[in-house]
Amino acid sequence: MSPAIPPDADPSARLPRPRAGRGRWTSFVAELGIDEPLARGLHERINPRHRLRVEHDEHTLLVHLSGEDGDGWTTIAVDRGTRRWTVGQEDRQSDAARAAYDGLYEP
Repeated sequence: MSPAIPPDADPSARLPRPRAGRGRWTSFVAELGIDEPLARGLHERINPRHRLRVEHDEHTLLVHLSGEDGDGWTTIAVDRGTRRWTVGQEDRQSDAARAAYDGLYEP
């Protein structure tokens, strides 16, 4: 997966504002399956391949966001006690989660 930001770019640099300006904001939606009592993920209404999922344990929040076309994943790992965070980007959701989690905590 090619990163959205070139490896030599300053990740704290601000991006140019999109030309479309500030359009209407929308939300991701959940759809329940026939036999599912709870939704496990969200997606864009007009682009169901763009998905979002949040999971957590006692110490960590993991926010998983797929690429706009459904390929590739960005995971944000947040330590619940300190709110420190790291980001992982990989082709597979599990690999992005591992990269983000491993970047947050000592081995």
